[in-house]
Amino acid sequence: MTPTLVPHHPARDWAEIQERMLVPLYEAAYERLGVGPGTRLLGLDCGTGLALLMAAARGASAAGAERDHARVELARARLPEAVRVTPDVPGDGPYDVVTAFHAADRTSFGPADLTRAAQPGTAVVLAGWGPPERCATEPLLRLADRLAERRPSPGADLGALAVRAGLRPVGAGRVSCPFGYADEASAVRGLLSTGAFDAAVRLTDLPQVEKEIEEALAPYRRPDGTVWMPNVFRYVVARAA
Repeated sequence: MTPTLVPHHPARDWAEIQERMLVPLYEAAYERLGVGPGTRLLGLDCGTGLALLMAAARGASAAGAERDHARVELARARLPEAVRVTPDVPGDGPYDVVTAFHAADRTSFGPADLTRAAQPGTAVVLAGWGPPERCATEPLLRLADRLAERRPSPGADLGALAVRAGLRPVGAGRVSCPFGYADEASAVRGLLSTGAFDAAVRLTDLPQVEKEIEEALAPYRRPDGTVWMPNVFRYVVARAA
């Protein structure tokens, strides 16, 4: 059965469906670093701004960098005027905390951006998927690789990434971030919005990718029609020397 989907709007689907799945990760990182009043925070690959909104709600002065134009526009529409989102790393630091919650993905910001954003003493949070055996979404990520005809990624070494950026790892943690969807169509839209399937869509076509995702979701469908995928994310805290 092919899911009945609304028109494909990846940035909006990220904002409305997928972004909230990482709230436990954002909260854990902010709690560990004591993000609050007086904290100057920069979020790299900040999406449509939910993590920035949460930092601002804790009293932090938050800014974000995001290369996807549609996500930037949605972030600017939903965030308070004091929270700025730009297509590149803002040059108005220094920042107390820099977050890269998607550091292990095929991200548009890399070690050079971390080096540029982090001043001596800055705390940097790098995050990504946890062990494959602890992530129900892992088969979907492998599906994305297969459809895109690319070799599966072995997974980023967050500690090594920190070192390449000239940072010193000082701690690490794991957080449960289950992906829960109201129905199968929402799950397909949410997963497409992550960007993991972009190359597959370009190589084949959107309906075919949607069909493949729907079939791969079968083990995670519940009798009431919801989709539930337990996942663990990991993060590394590093300091700029």
